[in-house]
Amino acid sequence: MEQYIIKGGNELRGEVEIGGAKNAALGILAAAIMTDEEVLIENLPDVRDVNVMLEAMSQIGVKVDRVSSHSVILCGENIGDVNIEYEYIKKIRASYYLLGALLGKYKKAEVPLPGGCNIGSRPIDLHLKGFKALGAKVSIRNGSICAEAEHLRGCHLFLDTVSVGATINIMMAASMAEGRTVIENCAKEPHVVDVANFLNSMGANIKGAGTDVIRIVGVERLHKTEYSIIPDQIEAGTFMFAAACTHGDVLVKNVIPKHLEATISKLLEIGCRVEEYDTAVRVIAPKRLSCANVKTLPYPGYPTDMQPQIGVALAMAEGTSIVTESIFENRFKYLDELARMGATSKVEGNTAIITGSDRLTGARVSAPDLRAGAALVIAGLAAEGITTIDDIVYIQRGYEAFDEKLRGIGAQIECVSSHREARKFTLKVG
Repeated sequence: MEQYIIKGGNELRGEVEIGGAKNAALGILAAAIMTDEEVLIENLPDVRDVNVMLEAMSQIGVKVDRVSSHSVILCGENIGDVNIEYEYIKKIRASYYLLGALLGKYKKAEVPLPGGCNIGSRPIDLHLKGFKALGAKVSIRNGSICAEAEHLRGCHLFLDTVSVGATINIMMAASMAEGRTVIENCAKEPHVVDVANFLNSMGANIKGAGTDVIRIVGVERLHKTEYSIIPDQIEAGTFMFAAACTHGDVLVKNVIPKHLEATISKLLEIGCRVEEYDTAVRVIAPKRLSCANVKTLPYPGYPTDMQPQIGVALAMAEGTSIVTESIFENRFKYLDELARMGATSKVEGNTAIITGSDRLTGARVSAPDLRAGAALVIAGLAAEGITTIDDIVYIQRGYEAFDEKLRGIGAQIECVSSHREARKFTLKVG
């Protein structure tokens, strides 16, 4: 079993390049099978979730040509099965995007109930509500979601809560429905816009993505395209907080600063300097961080996927901070692990009260999920001594070459798979 082993205490300095957005990539890969023609997707992140998704698509007959680690050509002409195997799907929640894609194209789909990170209840009732509104019959049989329709017809739909997954899934299915669909109370996240732009590049007629009302006119067929995925705002934010927590100076390249506004705002509030450029941001943290209150909200609010990272920063800040998690109820598991490193916090319902400590110390901890795992890496980089992180398979789901990129800006971190390798690292770093 692989682990990250970290010698903390180094200020991170230098430049780091951000890859394509994982969350956008998963939706775009699913949407790509809605045409029978070849689709070239570039700036694809080479992470575990993407690779599992490609395996699942290949299993149903999608032609997958991995041109390079960051480019793939897909062709959905010879899909012979609309039933995705559980073995693939239990690993990633975003597999449910294949429901909307297959339902839109073939008017039927069968996908096992999704897996992924254990960060709380993430019901898919809104997805099913949308499919039913479009005219599909939906049922759950033998652990799978089954959707089928003679015809999909446009509808007017109001989402009870803002949901990225439901917005993308319904948008895909409606793209090939008859007539006009209006979806209200939509998610506005950048990856929702990216999936809409991708579908439009294939000939879909989608307007309003990025606002709370999306209007879609269904088309009979979609065609080939070439498309480059947007940069990953969460990967970018993670490196920005790594710079903040280690009192570093890091230029984070290949980003869209507009997508990072909420993260930048909090970094400024806790005492960092942030310089914005056209496609880069620079984070400088010359002094001890200050406390702040944070509440996660749908975009353009502070992202839930950045909550553990700022939680680590606040655990080392001066004063007491309050973090309110309004999206997922199980997102504070990392605080139990952080306590092993000397952090002080108290969780009450969906609120964490974090009292800053002037130092963290290395310990052996486990990554409870993807973003929490990345946050614990940040804690290890800032702590005194050696930190070992178990269950890094979660982290590898969403971060490409994480340890390699961190070493490029001065971190002492290795991915090891044996006690011997861990001891060798410890002896090397002293």
